[in-house]
Amino acid sequence: MASKIINKGLKRTALSLALGMCFAGAVQAQSNTNGSVFGQATSGDTIIVENASTGFKREISVSSDGSYRASSLPTGTYKVTVKHADGTTSTRDNVAVNVGTGTPVNFAANSATEIGAVEVSGAGAVNPIDVSSVESNTILTEAQIDRIPVGRNVTSLALLAPGTTRGDARMGEKSLASFGGASVAENVYYINGFNVTNILSGTAFNEVPFEAVSEIQIKTGGYGAEFGRSLGGVANVITKKGSNDWKFGGNIIWSPDEGRAPTLRSLRDAGTATWNLVPVPGYANRTIGNIYASGPILKDRLFFYALVQGLDATTKAYGNTTQTEAVEDQPQYLAKIDWNITDSHHFELTYFSDEAETVTTTYRSPQSFKTPRTTRVGGIINTRGGENYIGKWTGYLTDNFTLSALYGVGKYSRQDSPDPTSARDDCPVVQDQRAPVAVSYGCWVAANWVPKGTGDKRTAWRIDGEWALGDHTVRFGLDNETFDSVDGTERSGPEKTGYIITNLANGGTLANGYTNVSGSTIAVVNAREFHNGGTFSTENKAWYIEDNWQVTDNFIANLGIRNESFTNLNAAGLPFIEIKNTWAPRLGFSWDVHGDSSTKIFGTAGRYYIPVYSNTNVRLSGSETDITTYYQWTGTFAGDAAQRPGLGAQLGPVRVTSDGSTPNPLTVVDPNLKPLFQDEYILGFQQQVSSDWAVGVRAIYRSLKSNMDDYCSYDFPYNWAVGAGYSTADADTIASTVNHCFLMNPGTDLTANVDFGSGTLTPVTIPKAALGLPDPKRTYKALEFFFERAWDGKWYMQGSYTFAKSIGNTEGYVKSDIGQDDAGITQDFDYPGLTEGTYGYLPNDRRHSLKVFGAYQINDQWRVGGNFIMQSGRPKNCLGFYSGTFNPEAIGYGASSFYCNRVLGSRGDRGTLDWSRELSFQVTYEPTWAEGLRISADVFNVFNERTVTSINERGESAAGTVSPNYEQPLSIQQPRSFRLTLEYDFK
Repeated sequence: MASKIINKGLKRTALSLALGMCFAGAVQAQSNTNGSVFGQATSGDTIIVENASTGFKREISVSSDGSYRASSLPTGTYKVTVKHADGTTSTRDNVAVNVGTGTPVNFAANSATEIGAVEVSGAGAVNPIDVSSVESNTILTEAQIDRIPVGRNVTSLALLAPGTTRGDARMGEKSLASFGGASVAENVYYINGFNVTNILSGTAFNEVPFEAVSEIQIKTGGYGAEFGRSLGGVANVITKKGSNDWKFGGNIIWSPDEGRAPTLRSLRDAGTATWNLVPVPGYANRTIGNIYASGPILKDRLFFYALVQGLDATTKAYGNTTQTEAVEDQPQYLAKIDWNITDSHHFELTYFSDEAETVTTTYRSPQSFKTPRTTRVGGIINTRGGENYIGKWTGYLTDNFTLSALYGVGKYSRQDSPDPTSARDDCPVVQDQRAPVAVSYGCWVAANWVPKGTGDKRTAWRIDGEWALGDHTVRFGLDNETFDSVDGTERSGPEKTGYIITNLANGGTLANGYTNVSGSTIAVVNAREFHNGGTFSTENKAWYIEDNWQVTDNFIANLGIRNESFTNLNAAGLPFIEIKNTWAPRLGFSWDVHGDSSTKIFGTAGRYYIPVYSNTNVRLSGSETDITTYYQWTGTFAGDAAQRPGLGAQLGPVRVTSDGSTPNPLTVVDPNLKPLFQDEYILGFQQQVSSDWAVGVRAIYRSLKSNMDDYCSYDFPYNWAVGAGYSTADADTIASTVNHCFLMNPGTDLTANVDFGSGTLTPVTIPKAALGLPDPKRTYKALEFFFERAWDGKWYMQGSYTFAKSIGNTEGYVKSDIGQDDAGITQDFDYPGLTEGTYGYLPNDRRHSLKVFGAYQINDQWRVGGNFIMQSGRPKNCLGFYSGTFNPEAIGYGASSFYCNRVLGSRGDRGTLDWSRELSFQVTYEPTWAEGLRISADVFNVFNERTVTSINERGESAAGTVSPNYEQPLSIQQPRSFRLTLEYDFK
């Protein structure tokens, strides 16, 4: 319902206050699970904050300066009452408190006393003008989410916020978002205050059943010292909970194959370089069912909420020589208990499971893309997710002091195993990549297998406190996370070797240095043996303190510091990375220009660190074998089910990247290593233009100050050591230590612990200039223009336009150019030659982004909603075999340099992909004759826009040999599809 102005003579300050009550916005550095109510009253008065649906109640005294603050309130709708010294009272109803936000409720004379003329009800808008906020923040409640057509996952909601873009489809198994130019692996995800980010590589996280989401907070910048371990953004989910009202209900959500636009496959016309998108058979049918119940176990004291979700989904894909059928089985659960032990102590316990199993079966196709299928090749079972337990206590120890403690355990499975009804892990990968469309041979169903029992376990605790001291509100806390990983990967087949057939043109050169001088093109078999694994642990610790200082009546300063430490252990349980006492200052201000909440100028400056992910443990400190041998192909295949290619003469030497040994942990990492960290600066302005409309603009600058990556060159360390006076034998020892792939900070000196044969490690420092590496660079510059029209019971609209540039020579923790999710050890700085030409516009650069979404209530029964996102395309590259003279050994990495067809290019020099546009529409019917019934129909991508969103950027299959797969589309916008929802809530 809209705010109703009854007294036309109402002062602007009172109107602003009413809007503040409606627009529950971000304030200072709030708890990541609760919110607060604050304001002005008369010294000596008593403030009573109570939630009638749960019986929660707090009484606090107004301080001597007339201010009060009720912090760490569970999210919900409250009644706020002031009891005056003379016994009279004043009350504000329907005060919304959202996650991480503060709601102003003022009872001061000459302002709020007149606000009794303002009737306030309903939930708030997103990103309001809140003069006590310094963060860049978006909050979406369940009601707001239900009004618009949007995917039922965290990433889809995050993409509504300004400054976010969709990441590369190859990064992880979830659709992921890039925040402010950072890679998709640099975000952090919370559920009810518990960090659920999977830090093996940062490209996965646990999720609750979407129907259990009460609200979500998306932080895109400027967040306070309470939050860390992120260079991108924060997605903070709060689940539903029980109350004094008994509620039962359920829904069915059906995404049918009927009406879905055709699947597109990329094909290239013979003799041309043009790729076409051709409709091919496809099938996708998805049905989700939810049943929930909630209510009081003990009125006003003990409540429960429970939900069970079932999923029935089948997807069929038609390839060039095979077909696959994937069936998902995903029963998920959530249960939450809330206990108001006393008015001063609250306890909550959350359990949820998001474990999901997908069985994918592969069949032979007699002809490309044809519907009939023949022999069943085999199946693979993918298991992801797991169980999570979270307990949290909050104590309101005095009017001014609040303390909370959280403990949680979370699991995440990453297991891939053969379908026991047709086990096919005994067949190697065999592919012929000489034509534009690769052809698969043999009986393999997965390129890699992950051993049984593979997965991760997080055990975490944290303590947070808040102490109000006059004009200062001091927040502090500490937290500890231990992450245990069992990980491993091996190529399919008994020999753990895959076979790839490619062409090598006359004069072309392979990665091992072999050059074809036969006078004609030959067919080559690349035989790569790969397997690794082990058990590893990572421990992250932090503490923070922050002061929110009310400097004047209309100026707030936010002063904070965060200290973090990171420890990574190898497979033997020995630390090989220990980073202590990183210091991350966080500063901010908010100026209420006119003192009436109508105009706000704000800014933040901060430093942000991210942990060393456990993927680094696996790849650097575990046992890994990576050996490649090249053969001339005989032109024949083995006459068995595996169809191994016939191997002729060996071409050149065997290339050994890793020999399977487990290194001494002290010899693989620079002892002076620093983690990735970034500095961020934001300056913003917001203006209220009417009682319903607000606009704003933010200028953002982010700069990566330290990068962490592995360095694998032999030549540069060897040449330096010889020049520095070491014997050739000692120089070889130094170079071999580094050549194993050594973790360091590119752009700094490298210190290695070297064993010269005595068993004693000797530190050797190689100067930065001798390594041949440039300084790592990643900058993000953006202007965000945003606007909103608050929901008034009739309609609302919100949107943003972002102009941004993301430029540098490294994307960060992952590498979208080639789909590499090796967090922290991408190939960017492995060899100096690979850094040539790398400076330019990065994969997450989207110069222009326009987002608009909203809803309109036609009448009491019908509502429509819309969602439109338009973004410019990502930069394009051509990657090839290194052909320069600066660092010849870099050719060993194949098509990984910016030398393409033996000409040095630069990042982004091939233009950009096309703009993407997507309009989605929703219509909802809530009949008055059946209260609690809701029927919705969503159409996604109404006009079936099918823009290519990523391409194969490898331009060569060997030095001087053009790849037939260059610029092949790898991902395309999702086709037009429908979603039907039938829901009934019984209260």
